[in-house]
Amino acid sequence: MPNASASHLSRRGLLAAGGAIGIGAALSACGGGDSKSSAGTAKAGSGAWSFKDDRGKVAKAGSTPAKIVAFTGTAAALHDYGVEVVGVFGPTKTKDGKADVQAGDLDISKVEILGNVWGEFNVEKYAALGPQLLITGMYDKGALWYVPDESKDKVLELAPSVALMVARTSMPAALQRHAELAASLGADLKAQKVTDARARFEKAAARLRAAARANPKIRVLIGSAGADLFYISTPEPSADLRYFKELGVNIVVPDKVDKQGWFESLSWENADKYPADIIMMDNRTSALQPAALKSKPTWGELPAVKAGQVIPRSTTDPIFSYDKCAPALDALAEAIENARKVG
Repeated sequence: MPNASASHLSRRGLLAAGGAIGIGAALSACGGGDSKSSAGTAKAGSGAWSFKDDRGKVAKAGSTPAKIVAFTGTAAALHDYGVEVVGVFGPTKTKDGKADVQAGDLDISKVEILGNVWGEFNVEKYAALGPQLLITGMYDKGALWYVPDESKDKVLELAPSVALMVARTSMPAALQRHAELAASLGADLKAQKVTDARARFEKAAARLRAAARANPKIRVLIGSAGADLFYISTPEPSADLRYFKELGVNIVVPDKVDKQGWFESLSWENADKYPADIIMMDNRTSALQPAALKSKPTWGELPAVKAGQVIPRSTTDPIFSYDKCAPALDALAEAIENARKVG
């Protein structure tokens, strides 16, 4: 996902833009893969802190970091565990000044915003914060989400960093890693708020499994809308979609995905290529929302749209806390429970 220039946009940048919204730029190949890592530790007595991330790198500090800067969605996940940050980068504030969906429950007035869109990261402001830890995700191992390649070296010189895989893994594994990180930073995973959220997540997962089992023929298409193209996601690389599939959801799998295996790009004239009973649409501010698609004749003619069976996908770029992922599972379960076969 980062690394945009006037003539080139990598797949990371493409995904950050909601599937290359209207750009049509070339994709660059990036490596990917799963990683196995251990939880962090805070040594009793010494106050020393360490955490092994999904690059296999160990971040260390003389004490538990307090001045944390993180990708907005990661900061939102940490907030749900009671761990606060001093700065964020990534979609944080909308044009009207409200919190972006990726900010979750963060009070965005209390954090320094180092960059609000793809390619923005104010290194000077970052340095001025006196950062003790940088945290972000990885859609490809080693590629730091929303940290621009051109300034990455400068950024990484200023503080230890932690990067967690948020793709090519399943949602429960990513949730567990974020919980481990939060715990290393002082979160109490036995706090009632945390245990209640996890219980809701597990209940929602059971509900979705039951809904999928009871309605196996209901096909769910995962889409993202741009001005010129309609992007159909395939489930394997995405943590949320992989988990939905594991729970038995009948997800439409496109047959001509990009060479990195994330999505198929369709012109709006061909938006009806895949029959679907439910359409789950990318709800990030970088993507066009259903209300803005009324000018696309083929959109309005899709059976799922006619039937009112379109729901938001709030986990396109997930906030990996149980509190934020549970509602997404419940919403999909409810949609499948109530869906009519129309595709």
